[in-house]
Amino acid sequence: MDTESEPYVRLATLRQLHQVVADLNTARSLADTIQAVADGVVAGLGYDLAAVNLVRPDGDLVVAAFAGSEAGEALLTGKVGSRAAWDRRLAMGQRWGSLRFIPHTEGWVLNDDDVPQWHTDGPLPRFADEWHPGDRLYAPMYASLGGGGDMLGVISVDSPSSGRHPGPWGQEALQMYAFQAGTAISNARLRANMQRALVRLERDQQALRASEESFRQAFEYAPSGMAIAEMGGDQHGRLLRANDALCRLLGRSASVMRRYSFSDLVHPEDVGLLLRTSAEGGRAELRLARRDGTYVWVSLRNSVVADTTDGPRFLLTHVEDIEDRKSRELQLAHRASHDSLTGLPNSAELRSRLTARICNRPGDKDAAALAAEVQGPDEFAFSYGYGPDELASPLGAIGYDSHTHVAVPDERDPAPGKGLAVLFCDLDGFKSINDRFGHHTGDAVLIEVARRLTGAVRDGDTVARLGGDEFVVLADGLAPPDAADLAVRLRNAITPPIRVDGRAVRVGASFGIGWAGCGMTVEEILHSADQRMYVEKRSRSSSSPRPSHRRAG
Repeated sequence: MDTESEPYVRLATLRQLHQVVADLNTARSLADTIQAVADGVVAGLGYDLAAVNLVRPDGDLVVAAFAGSEAGEALLTGKVGSRAAWDRRLAMGQRWGSLRFIPHTEGWVLNDDDVPQWHTDGPLPRFADEWHPGDRLYAPMYASLGGGGDMLGVISVDSPSSGRHPGPWGQEALQMYAFQAGTAISNARLRANMQRALVRLERDQQALRASEESFRQAFEYAPSGMAIAEMGGDQHGRLLRANDALCRLLGRSASVMRRYSFSDLVHPEDVGLLLRTSAEGGRAELRLARRDGTYVWVSLRNSVVADTTDGPRFLLTHVEDIEDRKSRELQLAHRASHDSLTGLPNSAELRSRLTARICNRPGDKDAAALAAEVQGPDEFAFSYGYGPDELASPLGAIGYDSHTHVAVPDERDPAPGKGLAVLFCDLDGFKSINDRFGHHTGDAVLIEVARRLTGAVRDGDTVARLGGDEFVVLADGLAPPDAADLAVRLRNAITPPIRVDGRAVRVGASFGIGWAGCGMTVEEILHSADQRMYVEKRSRSSSSPRPSHRRAG
């Protein structure tokens, strides 16, 4: 896979996985949820076949859903395998985190047990990680975080679309999906139980009293947070009851929780999302405050409950802890958009940030002149941004669609204004360090250079690594002399000796200063800075010049 395209593939996989996980939580019934689990493996994880085996009350596992083959669905759905046979499989499998993998060289001993299966014989693998039809891969599902609760069932997968055993990325994705699937099935069962209780509440008074106890048990002992709030009146939204799971999640007692509404606890940045969420059947993912001042990501799902036929209505809110999923999503997104060696934004992320700052229409000269007139020559600057602040900006009022245009300063003008500087950096002497001391030393030098560059720029500036020994710095609001001073400061930060394994090595740096402007493409911006860097490198070095046509990034 091309190094530059890999982040896009991972981001696309992450978006696809996020979508199938979201589908798990929108299924209308328990049966739909279980089928959505099987369908999600095929649609989002890259396997051609998948089965969901659920634990029955007697302990055995039944094939509750199948995806990828109508013949396989007809053959296996409803078939039962004993718990002893399943425990044997999970015990003998190779441990890939929480996954269990049984290669075809070992799985033949399972051919005669009572677990329903579709595996067939096939040719021997041509290479080490090629998938064989006799290979078996299982993802257990549990009722609580970390696999510490009772096992709900097992997801069986087969026939990866790639034809290979899943790598670390694929294994982590399947583990995360199995955790979300277990949570979705548990929540679907809880919702089904609660819906049945609510139906019984409406029948008659005696059924109401019986169902109240059932609801109390489901509410108090639910593994996820639950709350009941008032609807309407002066106390609209105030929490009347909160179960133990919600109190533990937020670190507050039940008596203290009754003083609040969710609007009092939500993160300031999520207030708008909470208000936009419909009270009746609404759902939102947002952050709630803990007692210690930290915030936890949760999913809120609301249902309206009638106290009596014509009496007041209450809001039943299911609060699911999704901190683990959010953390994994952020980690995966960071890996896809940042350089694995230095931790800096990578080429794809750099291009994304540049694209966010510019539009495809050149800045209007008349608008720019008018903005300078309104702001005054000393305050005139071009920047980017979207939000409330730009509504009060003269440029925002003059620009297109609330976009503040970025313009290239005229370096020939005595008062050129300020713009978005793009500093292209190429290290001098880095190749000789790599050749002489090896890649370990070279990697250490790149890591230290990244640290020094990051420490020498302002908050809000971007330092990115394009690859190899090439870096790019984005610095907004600079005049040409400021950009030149920044290049000198960055060069001076790089040139001091770097100690690696007890030896001191040095690298120099050549900088080319380009400017970003609306109407330019990202490639044009980087190419311009790259060419200026090459001119500076040629003027500062007596060695043979490099080819005049280079590709940036």
